[in-house]
Amino acid sequence: MARPDVSEERRAQILDAALEVFARQGFHEARMDDIAQASGLSKGALYLYYKSKDAIISALMGSVFNLAMRGALAVERADGSTRERLLDITERFAREIDRFSRALPVMLEFYAIAARDRTVRAVMGGLFDEYRASVTRLIEQGIERGELKSGDPHDLAVGLIAIWEGMALLWAMSPERIHWREQATLAVTVFLDGLALPTAS
Repeated sequence: MARPDVSEERRAQILDAALEVFARQGFHEARMDDIAQASGLSKGALYLYYKSKDAIISALMGSVFNLAMRGALAVERADGSTRERLLDITERFAREIDRFSRALPVMLEFYAIAARDRTVRAVMGGLFDEYRASVTRLIEQGIERGELKSGDPHDLAVGLIAIWEGMALLWAMSPERIHWREQATLAVTVFLDGLALPTAS
């Protein structure tokens, strides 16, 4: 019998362990030995999936930031009004914020790395383009359905993403001051109120 392919399971196992190690020690102090130990795998097995610490960091960044994009894509295909679906993205983002509360230092380091590393910035730019395209399509649907005022869907999508990502950055820097779910929901609601077309009485 063929052996089952466990490569995706192993990659997830390594990234979960790396998240814990990076949150505890930081990117610079963490070693591949630390990640191997935390994952319960041998160092050889670790190198089979990731050739370097930088490769793990890149994969982890993609994993974290892909969550928001996957949420947007799922909501794009769902039923409901444009307003309901954009608020659904906000709620999905809030759940991910809760899930990554243990990794605050890692999130801040992601932003710092993207700011100074051209390669990482290019990867993040590609993810952002996909994310923006999905939100843009949602807004286009809202305009076509007569739910939202006419405007540049790309610019409006950037405005919404700025609310979500900006709130996430503020939360990462000062979680005790930012109540992400409530404050992001309020900001998105006000944004959508400004775009809403008046209903016929």
